[in-house]
Amino acid sequence: MAEKKTTKNTEQKSLINKKDLPNVLLKFRNDVMPDLMKKYEFTTPMAVPKLLKIVINVGLGEALLNSKITDTVIADLEIITGQKPVIRRARKAIAGFKLREGQIIGVMVTLRGNRMYEFFDRLVNTALPRIRDFRGVSPNSFDGRGNYALGLKEQVIFPEIDYTAMSSARGLQVVIVTSAKEDDHGRSLLDGLGMPFQNNI
Repeated sequence: MAEKKTTKNTEQKSLINKKDLPNVLLKFRNDVMPDLMKKYEFTTPMAVPKLLKIVINVGLGEALLNSKITDTVIADLEIITGQKPVIRRARKAIAGFKLREGQIIGVMVTLRGNRMYEFFDRLVNTALPRIRDFRGVSPNSFDGRGNYALGLKEQVIFPEIDYTAMSSARGLQVVIVTSAKEDDHGRSLLDGLGMPFQNNI
């Protein structure tokens, strides 16, 4: 009787854990991984490319003239990602750009684990479709090692941002780092996860 109860509890716990997993991760495990193994004839699941991290960067050239902008950008990026950004400072002075060593030049967030999958889900299913006249993203913006870079013109495409309280539109750079060794593998991974490439729209 005790053994039967233990088995039931284990099954219930397994169901709860599955409900806690991000939708994109479940899609990867259930659909994308088997498809990629078959397509590229991988002999082990460990060889299948997967998402490793997502890095979001915002340049702060304006902060050289107005230091208050930094606080606004940090707040916006924290709302978008759910994680506190890291401030990036100049490593050396550049007189031509009126840049001093140690001056703030940007902020960045590195997402891993569940937050990474949840951000990817919101990016491809909510934010990108809100771009005016959206026709998909370029399938060629890979770096030769399976990592994908995406430039966004304004942060207002994320519904978490209140455009009525926004001081000005600012661009973001999103870099999706994968374990793929080739661009074709990385492209197939992101395509399977729902990235709206131009040739698919």
